[in-house]
Amino acid sequence: MLDILVQEENERESGETGPCMEYLLHHKILETLYTLGKADCPPGMKQQVLVFYTKLLGRIRQPLLPHINVHRPVQKLIRLCGEVLATPTENEEIQFLCIVCAKLKQDPYLVNFFLENKVKSLASKGVPSVISEDTLKGQDSLSTDTGQSRQPEELSGATGMEQTELEDEPPHQMDHLSTSLDNLSVTSLPEASVVRPNQDYNLVNSLLNLTRSPDGRIAVKACEGLMLLVSLPEPAAAKCLTQSTCLCELLTDRLASLYKALPQSVDPLDIETVEAINWGLDSYSHKEDASAFPGKRALISFLSWFDYCDQLIKEAQKTAAVALAKAVHERFFIGVMEPQLMQTSEMGILTSTALLHRIVRQVTSDVLLQEMVFFILGEQREPETVAEISRHPLRHRLIEHCDHISDEISIMTLRMFEHLLQKPNEHILYNLVLRNLEERNYTECKPLCPEDKDVVENGLIAGAVDLEEDPLFTDISPENTLPNQEWLSSSPPATPDHPKNDGKTEVHKIVNSFLCLVPDDAKSSYHVEGTGYDTYLRDAHRQFRDYCAICLRWEWPGSPKALEKCNLEAAFFEGHFLKVLFDRMGRILDQPYDVNLQVTSVLSRLSLFPHPHIHEYLLDPYVNLAPGCRSLFSVIVRVVGDLMLRIQRIQDFTPKLLLVRKRLLGLEPEGPLIDHITLLEGVIVLEEFCKELAAIAFVKYHASSTP
Repeated sequence: MLDILVQEENERESGETGPCMEYLLHHKILETLYTLGKADCPPGMKQQVLVFYTKLLGRIRQPLLPHINVHRPVQKLIRLCGEVLATPTENEEIQFLCIVCAKLKQDPYLVNFFLENKVKSLASKGVPSVISEDTLKGQDSLSTDTGQSRQPEELSGATGMEQTELEDEPPHQMDHLSTSLDNLSVTSLPEASVVRPNQDYNLVNSLLNLTRSPDGRIAVKACEGLMLLVSLPEPAAAKCLTQSTCLCELLTDRLASLYKALPQSVDPLDIETVEAINWGLDSYSHKEDASAFPGKRALISFLSWFDYCDQLIKEAQKTAAVALAKAVHERFFIGVMEPQLMQTSEMGILTSTALLHRIVRQVTSDVLLQEMVFFILGEQREPETVAEISRHPLRHRLIEHCDHISDEISIMTLRMFEHLLQKPNEHILYNLVLRNLEERNYTECKPLCPEDKDVVENGLIAGAVDLEEDPLFTDISPENTLPNQEWLSSSPPATPDHPKNDGKTEVHKIVNSFLCLVPDDAKSSYHVEGTGYDTYLRDAHRQFRDYCAICLRWEWPGSPKALEKCNLEAAFFEGHFLKVLFDRMGRILDQPYDVNLQVTSVLSRLSLFPHPHIHEYLLDPYVNLAPGCRSLFSVIVRVVGDLMLRIQRIQDFTPKLLLVRKRLLGLEPEGPLIDHITLLEGVIVLEEFCKELAAIAFVKYHASSTP
């Protein structure tokens, strides 16, 4: 039969229906075949019918699905697929469903034939008056986002077929539409169970059943079919997909159960290094794996299903994507991950933070990323206050974990934030930092008068607060400070030719301010080749270019907000995130090397962002700070003041420092322990960090000054 139909089509002009095809359509042969297939009589018939339907749709070029005598039996056959898992016909079922999906991809409007709406048939018989508006209001699936109920006639058009179109259809289609009414007792119409317009989307339901198939190839094919259906641009299909099928629930429930199946403690390094996950290739053999670890199978299953959800949302039609992402947020992020992240067991915190870090790195869909950002940071955009610091409990907890008693937890959480900052989402940076710098109330506005331009004796800028008067330096008594503060004398003064008014002090002054922060006695890099400032310039140039590309869409201002428009009287709080980072930076001489590397890494990432307020607050040493405020520069100045007092108490400081640097670079073999090792490693990180900030300031200045 199939060969005859194919040959007939090949012999005719395209679009012309031959007598054999006319016979097939007119005599409802597909209906007959469906009946035989459903009964599987004789045994094996179901398989033959599925193969025939698949080949017919696949090999005939003219559009068949718009015909009532094709799409109606196709629809019925779809319902038979996936009813029972692991049946002998599973392979044929998935091939058939996939060819239907492919046909819908070619002509998305056809999807309207596959949305079966019970209320539509009532409307077509002129019964809508029986369905009272109050009854409709009780149906949650009817209410739109605004909470308003829709009229019955709108429902009848929800499948994309308006009332007039229905009336123009051949009489047998009207009969089909009214058959479902015959099954309903009209007297019971007002009851919710009958009126609920539960649009069936059997194609989705059958594919969902087959995603649970024990045969991995079938499950992947079913996932591909769903991917195709969610991407169809028809709004009615997207609405039905998310409201009348269990797609959202199934995706998120499986995500939750795979997450719960993970061992309580997985080594964070394993979570980090498990190879890149691709949802379609979730095949894993423990026996063949040389780098196997307990829980690897479960971890790969979880990450590959998360990858599938991410890709599905990325491909989906816009309203479907938003609904799916919100379901993942509510049912998985809040329902499953949040309690894990909020627990007090150190092992539990470490594992759950490592998993959060991994999925932050892995997410690529903008819509899912947005939901994940709201989950981690909340939606607040107004400036933070100390009193309301814990308004979003998870954000508060995660930022606190950056300064946890366990170094491992601190490092893991800082790394998570570092990767979060690299994501193309404006809310991340705004919520963590920018909202607190909006009014520039960290600056003190002093009118410039001529004598201010003179240079003070110790080489500091006029009008700048002396260290002894600085509230941050109350613990440094005058007799403890070094004579004439030579370590600061090299920072250049403001001169009459370059008054400090444009927020862009000449770049060499800023670069020198950072490069000269660490006193010469505490520098060790010039003794070792290849550790110069120029290596940082290359990195900064590349990274800054990447950040500019991300931030282009956010339409940030090119220059700082004018001071006269700023509310400088408002109390300044740098925000919880910067507070924790500055606190840790202030303890750089007393913290482990790995923690210091991570803290400085996050701060240098922040300073790379091309926003004028971030630049001013983190990279301008000459900003006139308001009383009681601190900036990154002032925090480092304070650390250096502390360092100079400590250096005097350590014998052979410079040779020890050089030895530690060479060991860290692998130029010297590990030997006997050196005393003050934490301090010495801290000094090395500090020196490198200052070079990095100088390089970033230089690159940013040149990028903004060249057209």
